[in-house]
Amino acid sequence: MTTLPVKDVIPPEQALLFVEEIRQRFRIVSLDEDEYATTIHEAAALGLTSGRIYDALLLRCAAKIRAAQIYTWNLKHLKAIAPALSSRIRTP
Repeated sequence: MTTLPVKDVIPPEQALLFVEEIRQRFRIVSLDEDEYATTIHEAAALGLTSGRIYDALLLRCAAKIRAAQIYTWNLKHLKAIAPALSSRIRTP
């Protein structure tokens, strides 16, 4: 959040408040070692780099809990990473 492309950068203290608010409202999902490693291997096989690897990890978390909806501003990238989840991926 502290590097969002907005005119006034969000200071770290404000970003922390946002994160704490999210923690109170949503369930935290973790991957175990095997899930994490499998996701990284699959991402590498797809040639994913940078933020798309992070997206693949987030999508693995969503798949793990069978999320009904996955929100993003980047539909094209997320649907390409996880075609099986594409019907659940939408913009906010």
